[in-house]
Amino acid sequence: MKILPLIIAGLAGGSMALQGVLNSILGQKIGEIEATFIVHAIATALLGIILVSGITHGNIGNIGSTPWFGFLGGPLSVIIVWGVLTSIGKVGAAPATTAILSVQILTALALDYFGVTGQKAHIGRARIVGALVFVAGAYLLLREQT
Repeated sequence: MKILPLIIAGLAGGSMALQGVLNSILGQKIGEIEATFIVHAIATALLGIILVSGITHGNIGNIGSTPWFGFLGGPLSVIIVWGVLTSIGKVGAAPATTAILSVQILTALALDYFGVTGQKAHIGRARIVGALVFVAGAYLLLREQT
């Protein structure tokens, strides 16, 4: 098992939960779209500093060889940040995160099954049962919210 990528994923997951709450606080003060803009502006400035620092090992010159759909992460990022800060602000962190994770897991399973990342995964009984148990748990966590 590749443990480091899973640790990084866990760090990202915890950061997403914290970010959602912090963005929600900002959104309640200045507006949801405005907060989404500010979050992306700060992220863009930070990434710009990192890029000009020369500490990365990528090659931005390869941008022209990227297929058009490779750029859809930008618009999706806007939907993600706005959706998270809006939902957390209206229902709280745990219910919003439960709904987010449920759909995220089902979508990820479909993407893996179809091999979108180039790593086609077999979706056997264990994964199907795991997804069903997760969705059942999400239902139990969310049933008072609906």
